[in-house]
Amino acid sequence: MELRQLEYFVAVAEERHFTRAAQRMLVSQSGLSASVRALERELGAPLFVRTTRSVELTGAGKALLQEATRTLAGARAAKEAVAAVQGLLRGSLSVGVEQCVTVDVAALLARFRAQHPDVEVHLRQAGSVVLVDDIAGGRLDLAFVSLPGPAPDGVRLLPVRREPMVLLCHPDHRLAGGRQAAWTELLGETFVDFHPDWGARRLTDRAFAAGRTDRHVALEVYDVHTLIDLVRHGLGIAVVPRPIARKPEAATLCALPLTGAEEQTWEVSVALPAGDRPGPAAQELLSYLDH
Repeated sequence: MELRQLEYFVAVAEERHFTRAAQRMLVSQSGLSASVRALERELGAPLFVRTTRSVELTGAGKALLQEATRTLAGARAAKEAVAAVQGLLRGSLSVGVEQCVTVDVAALLARFRAQHPDVEVHLRQAGSVVLVDDIAGGRLDLAFVSLPGPAPDGVRLLPVRREPMVLLCHPDHRLAGGRQAAWTELLGETFVDFHPDWGARRLTDRAFAAGRTDRHVALEVYDVHTLIDLVRHGLGIAVVPRPIARKPEAATLCALPLTGAEEQTWEVSVALPAGDRPGPAAQELLSYLDH
């Protein structure tokens, strides 16, 4: 079994298409297909179910994908470690980020790229649940996330910042005139909220579940600015981390501290693979957080 075979296999598994995988790997489709068939013969099991319209992983393929991803990540880390001993920083750095995590990721990456131009930087934006799964699977080197509760298996979290959750509402809303609002006062309201993959959404869901009360999320969004727009038009209220309420776009809205569930604190963390020391590139980027 060769690393190149695993690279081709992972490309097909992620693209779900042999032609796109071949284009991604800059090889001929026939060569890539032959490599995958050779891998299947060596393992004694089919890795894909091939049809004229789709390519899907078999049970054996799903089992191999996780280990293949980790193996390739380990091989990259080994090369980077040798380069680091020689005073060089090369290879690649894959970073994930959930939108609006109060860390200036763009500034961090700009500084990193300026100082280490030989490292290829990749950035993936998604919800925290998706990002930590990528960390556990070896698809990301590190990610800036917000997850309530303990770290999932295969992931460790390094806290960076904590912020309270606040109520964001239209100035004409019934609660807008007060100095604060209790979580219990939000019952029966129509909510604007993020997708369940987002840490802030999971935190709010947990707060209502702890009170054994239901809430109605009528408008579900994937970005901060859409959430603010919907609240601005009076289509619902939102419970958000305080930095979101302080954005210039939210200046005309009312933001109130929430009482009665003070333990519901939004925490930003760096997610890293559990048990493994970060690679040289990831360690370098992490060192910038101290400043």
